[in-house]
Amino acid sequence: MRNIVCIALIALCFNVHAQKKELRKIDKLVLESFWEEAKDELETSKSLILSSEDKYKAQFYFYDAKVSNELKDFKNAINSLNNLNKLNPNSNLPTKLELEYSNLGIVISNSVVNSAVTDNQNSNFLDAAEKLIMAYEMDMDKNIDYLYFAAGSAVNGKDYDLSLEYYVKLKNMGYTGIVDEYFVTNNETGVEEKVSQTEYDLLKSSKDYSNPRIGQTESRFPEIVKNIALIYVQQGKNDLAEAAIKEAREIQPDDVSLLLNEADLYIRISNNSDNDEDRLFYRNKFKTLMEKAIELDPDNGILYYNLGVIYAEQGELVLAKEKYSQAIKLIPDYVDAYLNLVSVILEDEVSIVDEMNSLGTSKKDNLRYDELKVKREDLYRECVPLLEELLNVSPTNIDALNTLKNIYGVLGNNEAFMKIKAKIEELQ
Repeated sequence: MRNIVCIALIALCFNVHAQKKELRKIDKLVLESFWEEAKDELETSKSLILSSEDKYKAQFYFYDAKVSNELKDFKNAINSLNNLNKLNPNSNLPTKLELEYSNLGIVISNSVVNSAVTDNQNSNFLDAAEKLIMAYEMDMDKNIDYLYFAAGSAVNGKDYDLSLEYYVKLKNMGYTGIVDEYFVTNNETGVEEKVSQTEYDLLKSSKDYSNPRIGQTESRFPEIVKNIALIYVQQGKNDLAEAAIKEAREIQPDDVSLLLNEADLYIRISNNSDNDEDRLFYRNKFKTLMEKAIELDPDNGILYYNLGVIYAEQGELVLAKEKYSQAIKLIPDYVDAYLNLVSVILEDEVSIVDEMNSLGTSKKDNLRYDELKVKREDLYRECVPLLEELLNVSPTNIDALNTLKNIYGVLGNNEAFMKIKAKIEELQ
């Protein structure tokens, strides 16, 4: 019996010696950055080391995580890090590895994210999404932004089911992505500068800087809900799309961004519908929301423009003119608003010309013809200052130039006609 025990002890000592020898060899390869060779050595010694004490297992997983990260085998790097974390590494790792271990998770996470950034730049969007999820799952509280970016990568990779899964998860968590931003004004230049929190704490009391303030980034929540709704629309699930965005509106009823996203949803549903009644129904819902948005944000010229488009579509030309005019008042260089306003004004021209062409040669008809001619010219004269204002902000706008040229031709302003004609020829 004594002989058996001795043999067992000898075998144990041999194994311990072999494990130490293998770990020293791996350590040397890692120090010299021979990553492929270190990986081969790890594979060769894996069964030997993992059958031993925790302190040797901990070293194995440490080296395996580090080497796998260098070789961009991120799944294995994270798996080995997770196994290491279960082995009380602060007690089982040698002193020289303890400090490096404390940063190992951050190093791996940063490597994974940087690789995902490169994938996105190279249009490998689904690979990027997979890596961002790896980084997110390493610390779901701290790295929640990576779930948001993974959803965006999945959209770009056209895996809408996957992106929907991520966006719904973000919505259910109430994720906003809002962070504080720090600003100080440089007294010498008078320019406000964005700085880090550390710089802010240093500069806010400096004589060289003034007006310290803390702002916040915009919430990502409206965009997330909008994307959920758009994916549902693409999948033909309009009811789910409406339910998603209405749920968000209930949470943030006065959020203009969410309101506009709901309005945008109705326009998309309307445009995708082959049913005239459905198209009108959703366009009216859009119109109602635009009116509500204007109440919440009365200085937003784009809202008036959008409402003008719907009024024009539905033949409410007086209201359309009013909204386009208000859009121009708020955004003086709003080219599309000018063009649409002119188009609405000229809507009446068709009926005038049709009636002029239908008249005979009687005295009564000739009088009516003259009345209609004046009425038509009045429409043109109403458009002239608008087109001239438009050309002040957009001098090369061909649509405006051609329209103004034709108007000058009808009004008999030959000098202005020739001037605009020459301008068009110069541009073409």
